[in-house]
Amino acid sequence: MQKRLILMGAGAGVAIILAILGLNTARNAAGWQPITHTPAQREALLAPSWRILHPKTPGPHKAAILLSGCDGVHDNMDYWAQVLLDQDRTVMILDSHAPRKLDRAQAWRAICAGQVLPGSERAGDVAVAITALQHMPGIDPRDTMLLGASHGGWTAMELMAGLSSPTPPPGLTEWPEKPAELAARIGPVVLLYPYCGLLSRGEEGRWPPGSAGLMILAENDSITDPEACRDMANKLVGKGVDLHMVTLPGINHGFDQSERSALSSLELNPEARAKATTLVTDFLQDFASRP
Repeated sequence: MQKRLILMGAGAGVAIILAILGLNTARNAAGWQPITHTPAQREALLAPSWRILHPKTPGPHKAAILLSGCDGVHDNMDYWAQVLLDQDRTVMILDSHAPRKLDRAQAWRAICAGQVLPGSERAGDVAVAITALQHMPGIDPRDTMLLGASHGGWTAMELMAGLSSPTPPPGLTEWPEKPAELAARIGPVVLLYPYCGLLSRGEEGRWPPGSAGLMILAENDSITDPEACRDMANKLVGKGVDLHMVTLPGINHGFDQSERSALSSLELNPEARAKATTLVTDFLQDFASRP
């Protein structure tokens, strides 16, 4: 009898935990965040952790904002930063994890599980960063590039969709400036194996005029669903969004990153990374050549 009561109690405890997780996921899907910041407060939170890298050529330079996956800033952000420095862009590596202490004790796993900092909320970080860049010396704020990997790609799509609405991203009391002014400064957008699942609302709005996107998917992605991303991309293109999609055959998620947690089965694929680099540089050169 005692053993049965213990088992029943354990089962009830598991059910409660699952119910809490389900409610939290629903909260994130609904875009409700109990903790809010003003844009100034969000900038004060983020600024000590973001990294600004400048080309060696004379400025002013157009900018790029890099957004990591749900496991935080790793070597792939440094890799893409160098690629974009070579394209004569100032680079901001925007760390959303460290300011929130989500880089400690593997707390980032809560982000990957959709329990903390969904892409819609993290989009507020990007909006604040775009506004901050225009006030920095040596920056040409036109055609600011966004490059997001996995969760960062989800974040970029949430921002692009959200700019068509006066409602700010969840967790911000207001947009840091008018959405139309923010939108006018966004140019090329690169999405590396982004999350396009049930929590993503990336297809709900039309992207700002003058922007263009490149979505690079991994055919054998074991983390995010490339088919969901293809569906989302097709919906966006149907709305008139200038978005080009490429699927790399035989490739898994995170092919551009070598730093991993101990139990990860993902691996760096130098050939796929080189192919993606060619796609990105060609995309940027094509964007720059447009009238």
